[in-house]
Amino acid sequence: MRLCPGRESYLDKQRNKKARLLIRRLNKLRHEQASKIDILCNDIVSAHTDFVRQLGNLTFGMNFYESLLGPNDLSGLLNTAAELIRVCVANANVAVFLADRNGFQLHLADADEPVDIDAAGLESYFNSEVADNICRSNKVCSLDDMFEMGLIGNPGELAKISAAAVPLGRSGGALGFILVYRSSENKLTADELEKIVGITPGLCRAIKSCHSSPRLDDQAVGQPDG
Repeated sequence: MRLCPGRESYLDKQRNKKARLLIRRLNKLRHEQASKIDILCNDIVSAHTDFVRQLGNLTFGMNFYESLLGPNDLSGLLNTAAELIRVCVANANVAVFLADRNGFQLHLADADEPVDIDAAGLESYFNSEVADNICRSNKVCSLDDMFEMGLIGNPGELAKISAAAVPLGRSGGALGFILVYRSSENKLTADELEKIVGITPGLCRAIKSCHSSPRLDDQAVGQPDG
C-alpha cells in the first residue's frame, strides 16, 4: 500500500524534525561534556601546579632549616639566612632589622646585586616607629604600606626598587623583619614572598636561640666576634 504524495511529505518532515532535534540534543551533550572535561583538566593542571609549588616551598624550607644548623653566632646566622633567601629571590638584596633595647639594629648582607639606591643610607629610612609598625602588621608589607606607616625616604629614589618587608614573628611579638628589595624592573612575586614567609618561624627560633647567648648583648649585629 502506497501513501499519497502529501502524506509521504508530511512523514518525511516529521522524521527530519525529529532527526534535527536529536542532533541538537547530541551536540548540546557533546558541548556540555567538552566543557566538563575542560574544567576537569584545568582543575587537574591547577592542582598539579599548586602541588609543585608547595613541594618547592617545602624543599626550600627543609634546605633552609638544615643550613641554619651550622652558624653558632647571630652574624653568621643572619648571613646564612640572607644568602639562602637570595637563592629563592634572584637578583635581590636582603636586610634584616632586629629589635633591641635601643630600638632596631640593621644587618645588611653582603650584596653583589647592584640596586640603584644607597644601601648605606637604608637604615635612615626606617625609624623605630615604622619598624615597630611593620613588626605589628602581621603581614607582608609593600612599599606603599611602609609609606603609610611613616617611612622616611625619597619617594623618587625608592620608586627605583621593588621591596617588601616580612615580619619575623606574630603581631605584637615580632623580633624584627626581613627587607627584600631589587630593581623595580623585576618586581618581587607572590611566590617568592610566600617562600620567605614560610621560613620565618624557623628563623625566629634560631634568632631566639642566639639571643640566649650571654655574649649577644656585647656583640654588634653584623659585626664579627671580637
